[in-house]
Amino acid sequence: MTQLATQLVKDASDKVIETLRDNHDKVCFPNFGSGNNILKKGFTLDRVMFKIPGTDFEIYWYGFLIALGILIGMIYGFKRMRSFGIDPDRATDSVIGGLIGAIVGARLYYIIFSDEMKMSEFFNFRQGGLAIYGGIIGALLIGGIIAKLRKLKLTALLDVAAPCFLIGQAIGRWGNFFNQEAFGSNTSLPWGMMSWNTMSFLAENDNIGGTASVYAPVHPCFLYESLWCIIGFVILHIYSKHRKFDGEVFLMYIGWYGLGRFFIEAMRTDSLYLGNIKISQLLAALCVIATIILIIIFRGVFKRRGDYQFFYETELSKQQLEKANKNAEMQKEKKELKKKIKEAKANGESFAEFENEYNEKFGKNKISDTADKAVETIIDNIDDNTEEEKTDE
Repeated sequence: MTQLATQLVKDASDKVIETLRDNHDKVCFPNFGSGNNILKKGFTLDRVMFKIPGTDFEIYWYGFLIALGILIGMIYGFKRMRSFGIDPDRATDSVIGGLIGAIVGARLYYIIFSDEMKMSEFFNFRQGGLAIYGGIIGALLIGGIIAKLRKLKLTALLDVAAPCFLIGQAIGRWGNFFNQEAFGSNTSLPWGMMSWNTMSFLAENDNIGGTASVYAPVHPCFLYESLWCIIGFVILHIYSKHRKFDGEVFLMYIGWYGLGRFFIEAMRTDSLYLGNIKISQLLAALCVIATIILIIIFRGVFKRRGDYQFFYETELSKQQLEKANKNAEMQKEKKELKKKIKEAKANGESFAEFENEYNEKFGKNKISDTADKAVETIIDNIDDNTEEEKTDE
């Protein structure tokens, strides 16, 4: 079907092809609208965002957009953690560990299934080469282990993380636009794009993705995936308040992303292959099937039991959040007292009263704070373990 549709697509005009041949940084949409609009004429697209003054070090849009997606996703996630019963302070280590695991996993996955990159190039991130499925696996492994050590319920934490993944993917995918990659087969749709990069890739890889014309517009698959992730984020954000068990939102994320990726991957011309099979398409199909089965099974089990308890309803979660609130109040009070002492000194006023209050509350036990915290952590872990055994499904 894809090959037939590709063969029916008309090549762009000689003028468009000549323009792109003379301007390698230009991107155009030959079928967009009527008249000579800017998208039809094309515009220059520089993959370099800016160069650090005084150096040759360049910041690429690809890296910036991925970082921006991660940042916005983390902000969203930390704001929602308490409603899922998660103490944000406890979750910080897991989030950082998961992020590192995601980068390592995404890189390893790409190198393992790529014929163009070797393991010796692992740290050469500036040349690209990250795979989202590897990132998810890496984040689950590292982040999950740390979550367990921090006495957090992993399934509840994953429900928080699922919409965050979609935010990061929706924004990060636009890095592919600046790199002119992650595109598909030919199309006559108005948003079909062309550039020197797309033409060069198809010319050099005419055996990939079926029969494709070098001189015709291609599907912007990164755009499709970005929009799919945005829609998925909205759905999961709304549904999270109605979930039937901890972990359901994450399973829905895996299924939703897999469903979209299965069809989008079918169009792509730069896929990673295992023999003649597109790895991401195969994995996407397995994810959809697995999540449907798991959701049906878990819903049935918890419905029959009739006594399911979300993590935020457990005593363990309530105790962790109560400790977090007390710590936050203490830190706020310390900050306010320090501010009063500083202002009094600056105004030449007496600050002895504030200093005495600070020492009474926080100063006298300062030397033994580290030991006290260590003992408190051990006691907390014992209590948490006991409570966790009661609340585990």
